[in-house]
Amino acid sequence: MTETVHSTRSERVGGSEGVGTSARRPDATLKVTGEFAYASDLWLEGMVWGVTLRSPHPSAWIRSIDVGPALRIPGVLAVLTHEDVPGEKFYGLDHKDQPVLAIDQVRHQGEPVALVAADHPETARRAAEAIVVGYEPRPAVTDPRASREYVRRQPVRKGDTFEAEVVVTGEYEVGMQDQAFLGPESGLAVPAEDGGVDLYVATQWLHVDRDQLAPCLGLPPEKVRLTLSGVGGAFGAREDLSMQVHACMLALRLNRPVKIVYGREESFFGHVHRHPARMRYEHGATRDGRLVYVKADILLDGGAYCSSSPAVVGNAASLGAGPYEVPNVWIDAAGVYTNNPPCGAMRGFGAVQACFAYESQMDRLAEACGLSPVEIRARNAVSQGSALATGQVIDSPAPLAGMLRELEAMPLPAARAEADLRALPGGVSQTTHGESVRRGVGYGVGLKNICFSEGFDDYSTARVRAELAGGVPRVTVHTAAAEVGQGLVTVQAQIARTELGIEEVRVATADTAVGSAGSSSASRQSYMTGGAVKAACEAVRERFKGLPPREALARFGPIEETREYRHRPTYPMDPVTGQGDSHTQLALCVHRAVVDVDTELGLVKVVELAAVQDVGRIMNPQALEGQIHGGTAQGLGLALMEEIQVREGRVLNPSFTDYLIPTMLDMPPMQLKILENPDPSAPYGLRGAGEPPTLSSTPAVVAAVRAATGLRLTRVPIRPEDIALSNHGEVSDGKRS
Repeated sequence: MTETVHSTRSERVGGSEGVGTSARRPDATLKVTGEFAYASDLWLEGMVWGVTLRSPHPSAWIRSIDVGPALRIPGVLAVLTHEDVPGEKFYGLDHKDQPVLAIDQVRHQGEPVALVAADHPETARRAAEAIVVGYEPRPAVTDPRASREYVRRQPVRKGDTFEAEVVVTGEYEVGMQDQAFLGPESGLAVPAEDGGVDLYVATQWLHVDRDQLAPCLGLPPEKVRLTLSGVGGAFGAREDLSMQVHACMLALRLNRPVKIVYGREESFFGHVHRHPARMRYEHGATRDGRLVYVKADILLDGGAYCSSSPAVVGNAASLGAGPYEVPNVWIDAAGVYTNNPPCGAMRGFGAVQACFAYESQMDRLAEACGLSPVEIRARNAVSQGSALATGQVIDSPAPLAGMLRELEAMPLPAARAEADLRALPGGVSQTTHGESVRRGVGYGVGLKNICFSEGFDDYSTARVRAELAGGVPRVTVHTAAAEVGQGLVTVQAQIARTELGIEEVRVATADTAVGSAGSSSASRQSYMTGGAVKAACEAVRERFKGLPPREALARFGPIEETREYRHRPTYPMDPVTGQGDSHTQLALCVHRAVVDVDTELGLVKVVELAAVQDVGRIMNPQALEGQIHGGTAQGLGLALMEEIQVREGRVLNPSFTDYLIPTMLDMPPMQLKILENPDPSAPYGLRGAGEPPTLSSTPAVVAAVRAATGLRLTRVPIRPEDIALSNHGEVSDGKRS
């Protein structure tokens, strides 16, 4: 159950399903009936199956590879190693450090070593197991504090006063979270008559995939054509390559279509994860709770390869003091290489880790100053005109103090019904009758950058065509923007209806036949591709010359325009001081969590979550609510259950049996209040909305558990033993706050 209040509901513009309406998703019926075609459903006559052999070791030399036993299995068509890579042997998002197939060593468990193609997927799997690899294991660097190889170091320095009347310190840790999308990595590579390849794939960034693939395949970019297939969730993990280059290599070698679909276990090894973090914070304030300084050391474990770690470090550094006015800042953020699984983009992108730490600190500071959690935050909240730790001035509405007051004023859930055991932690398992259950309330605030930052050439391209079809005006919108479940296809159609006043709008399948739209990440697509579609539609409308659409198209014929859209410039952070206008847009969300905790068993039930978020302009109310719910669920997961367990570089729980994600039984009722304070620099004044809820929900849930138990709880996810054993005095790190 959800109660939502839109404080300034957008006026409906354009057609019946234009901007501001809950326009129906074109894929909705197919998805709920199970008829939607995901990438794992791809099929083509004559296709064969590809499988990847992966290293069992986190660190080892490769002394030999014997593919003979695999080739002798009937039905096996090809076995490839690094020697068969037709072009460059390395690729990477930010830095080309990742081998297509391992050459002389492996740097993490699950690293691809060889490829097999066969006429049946089981045959391919058996053949991969038959390959004999001579490994010489070597010591693995698995503690990021022991690593001496840095991906990036980024300081932030402001002011020179680091003494205060009230000082609180804390050390915090965030575990490795997985994106846990339900649709595994999959795609179909089809060799083309021109010697190129067509790849149908579930991804987040078609053009960057192409630009990494082409050099490895030894082909010019125009001969590597990508088309988006049905995507079953992404959350950052599909920004990097997974099966793409392997399927294309096999298809080109065999001159036959090759399909690769990961199983669930392989999916855990086949994509990046959220960076684990170790953080030490020190906050200084006046006795009345005004922040004087923030010091922070943030260490992120990037795993074996670079991926997007440099940008993640930049986010953690620039947003590391949170959405608070702090005159003096000393932050050191770093990402390091280890032999743990590679880490990269995940919803929240470095800001999540820092948010857990700085919000935990704000609660400690509130206690030390004798203030409420809301008051300490409101007293230090940024607003329009405030400067961040990097010196960047917030130049659009940021009503954080008011958002906190509105959140605090929302009604709390009713007291627990003692007779209903289903409402208690443990639910229908009847682990308690309430004798050891305590209730707690906690708050969290998050600040997230929107769009790409630090001078990245962030743009999106849209092609819009208006024509008559059977005498009826019709619009086709074509972009390369990846629909990963967030509702982007729907929003593009809404914009076209609004700008052109034409009801019938089709959104073409995303592919590389049109210019880049950038990645479906950084909460940027409504802003960037929305901006591109709006600009292209405006150019088409201008050619109507003031005539109604039907009359204009009858007179002038089909009208097509293509436009690129760029946001205002950003700049790299200064490498010494961290100062600079590095971000395009900033977004705020605040959460309140109410929990019941069984202090004997360590079980937690989230009773209710409430959130206030400013989105600038509501494009699609229902889709927006879904984004806030989804982001909140992932934050709840990080707080209480989601962690890839890694021991000495080895993943212990690569399955949904042992890697736990929130289900509908774990998600409580939510109250939402959605504000609209337009950003004058953004299309329609909108503010990216998908990531901020992931930040603030985690510290809110943890704060509520702390309130219920009296424990410090400085690590997420919270494990039952962190509560139960601490309450029995059996561990030393569950200190009373």
